[in-house]
Amino acid sequence: MSSKKQTILVTGGAGYIGSHAALALKKAGYEVIILDNLSYGHQEIVDHVLQLKLIVGDTSDRAVLDKLFTTHKIDAVMHFAAYIAVGESVKEPGKYYRNNVASTLNLLEAMLAHGINKIVFSSTCAVYGMPKEVPMTENHPHSPLSPYAASKDMVEQILRDFDTAFNLKSVAFRYFNACGADPEGLLGEDHQPETHLIPLALLTALKKRESLYIFGTDYDTPDGTCVRDYIHVNDLADAHVLGLEYLLSGGESDVFNLGNGNGFSVREVIETAREVTGLEIPAVESDRRAGDAPILVGSSKKVKEKLGWNPNYADLKKIITHAWQWHQKRHGDK
Repeated sequence: MSSKKQTILVTGGAGYIGSHAALALKKAGYEVIILDNLSYGHQEIVDHVLQLKLIVGDTSDRAVLDKLFTTHKIDAVMHFAAYIAVGESVKEPGKYYRNNVASTLNLLEAMLAHGINKIVFSSTCAVYGMPKEVPMTENHPHSPLSPYAASKDMVEQILRDFDTAFNLKSVAFRYFNACGADPEGLLGEDHQPETHLIPLALLTALKKRESLYIFGTDYDTPDGTCVRDYIHVNDLADAHVLGLEYLLSGGESDVFNLGNGNGFSVREVIETAREVTGLEIPAVESDRRAGDAPILVGSSKKVKEKLGWNPNYADLKKIITHAWQWHQKRHGDK
């Protein structure tokens, strides 16, 4: 094998998880090209932190893809370009099916036209719906509860069909709750608007928000609040590099959960954030949200056994500490 590492296209690489994966690929010695329409991504992160080539464009634009694949010899694709807000997907399903499904189909057809047949896909544990067993394994039945979840489920089906028809090989990772930030403080979570619990807690600590809402305190859980499986974004990124290397070495298409295998309640997360920051984080108890499962925890046994993945940052305090370092840098008073 030649010493020159392959070139990987990372769609959505200016976003939260995509940028961490791009950094992990760069550190592993790969050539990385980012395609991002910058609707939610951050150009300055790509230019100044990652220092990688950025092509501003959309996966829905076949002309952009054809030019990219003609100009650069791409060996595989990591696909993160998707809309992710569950609530918005319920209100605007068309937006989600167009971007998450139709644009992915466009990307896959362009890949095949240019002889590229390996893709790592960013999926979600939301494809499972309400848990019938905990921890959830990859064999858990699928029952998506939102257009967002359904869009990811549809792409997984498309990937299976494209493997059968065209020998396109894929690894799909079903994430549980991605969180945390690069331990060196280079990258972190910065969604607009923000909907995730840990950054909301930290923004409240920084007085960028008045308070935090706890949706539901009467669940059948140890403290009455929802329990979720939180996975550090760097551990996610490491898994994507392992998934890529598995495909590049001739691996067959497969799907893997990515979680810590243990859960933390909403109250535990808020208490840990108070401990890490040493600041007040006012929390307001509110009614349950429709569609929230009491407990969502995933089994990562398969990815550990098959890809040799092991999380380095399973400790909630460490996860929140890394996020806090980033949030102070990004949102603290200058």
